Amino acid sequence: MKILKGTLLLGLFAILSCGPQGQQAEMIQEATTKETPPPDYDPEARLSELGIELATPSSPVANYVNAVRTGNLVFLAGKGPKKPDGEYVTGRLGSDLTVEEGYEAARLTAISQLAVLKAELGNLNKVKRIVKVLGMVNASPDFEDHPKVVNGFSDLMVEVFGQRGKHARAAVGMGSLPNGIAVEVEVVVEVFED
Repeated sequence: MKILKGTLLLGLFAILSCGPQGQQAEMIQEATTKETPPPDYDPEARLSELGIELATPSSPVANYVNAVRTGNLVFLAGKGPKKPDGEYVTGRLGSDLTVEEGYEAARLTAISQLAVLKAELGNLNKVKRIVKVLGMVNASPDFEDHPKVVNGFSDLMVEVFGQRGKHARAAVGMGSLPNGIAVEVEVVVEVFED
């Protein structure tokens, strides 16, 4: 058995090391080439076109931080739907708020998260991709349109980042959310390397 394992490993090494030299050089170049944003990619300009101004992000309400960066990933803590006047959209979908009001609340949450992301990165043009979104909807037990609500967040990500704004997502109902907010969203973002 030991001889068979050793033979397999040597065979694999031989196959990997005998590939065409051009292909090996190409693979090394790909691994060491720093990817930069395409010249026509400008989320900052897109925000201006949409008439969206980002406020200073609110401070965390407990023992956590707004964002943590590890490698080329940024993890954003959950944020809620903060209106321009500083108040939050509160209430439960299915009893206090309509799907349309929930959609707008999720869009406000997206604007809050963009503010956090800009504060963390300095410029939204550094965003390579929105990777994962977890949308939590404060909902009555019989409410079933969570995805329609969280679309308010997702749609704005695509409006701002184009195809790079499309992401994996979960849209789930919650029995309650902090301070009665209607929506809370967490995000994972990939950024271009510095």
